[in-house]
Amino acid sequence: MSQIPGDLKFLKSHEWARVEADGRVTVGISDHAQGLLGDLVYVELPSVGDSVTAGNAVAVVESVKAASDVYSPVSGTVVAVNDALSDKPETINEDAYGQGWLYVLEQADAAELEALLDANAYASALEDDAH
Repeated sequence: MSQIPGDLKFLKSHEWARVEADGRVTVGISDHAQGLLGDLVYVELPSVGDSVTAGNAVAVVESVKAASDVYSPVSGTVVAVNDALSDKPETINEDAYGQGWLYVLEQADAAELEALLDANAYASALEDDAH
């Protein structure tokens, strides 16, 4: 299993959130999720300016096997999207926690981050799922 960065927070549905130095939150899907999906062929991202709510679907990643909704870990306003994924969705397969990020939010409520899983809890959840 790949390393899970310790600075990230997770949803059980395999989305990650990284709080940046400016307080914004970068969102992506976990390396585990991209591995389950296989080779990604298409990504549908939210638009800059969209308001998103924690737990709601905001994006779609599509592989040769399946399409999967991406849920927002926190509520807020989309301030940036990773346009490079339009031409190269496989970046998520190659670097799920780095260049494969999906979008950045100006978060509405920092307390929502407390409800997310830390890296250890996420790893435990993956192990539980495997049994």
